[in-house]
Amino acid sequence: MANNTAGFTRIIKAAGYSWKGLRAAWINEAAFRQEGVAAVIAIAVACWLDVDPIIRILLIGSVVLVMIVEILNSAIEALVDRVGTDYHELSGRAKDMGSAAVLIAIILAVFTWVTLLWQHWR
Repeated sequence: MANNTAGFTRIIKAAGYSWKGLRAAWINEAAFRQEGVAAVIAIAVACWLDVDPIIRILLIGSVVLVMIVEILNSAIEALVDRVGTDYHELSGRAKDMGSAAVLIAIILAVFTWVTLLWQHWR
């Protein structure tokens, strides 16, 4: 399926596809909704804190990274479910690896927040 659009039209279409993907993640993925609410709270706290701009960017970036990884994990899960509902070792492995990536991103975010705030208030 070739994409014949170019320039500004292509950017508009890409933005529409991105919005559609965000909406699908919000509607179909409880984990995305939970992490989204936590991200909004964390970003508000990061903006409220009296920290240097670089620290604020690191705090917000670590939370946004969790959201990005969750969307990719949801995409992997949707694709695996599309291929078939029968159990297959590789399908299970793909889903488990996606879930592990989310866990690592969450651990990184928590570590980032604890380390930076510890250094700030120490």
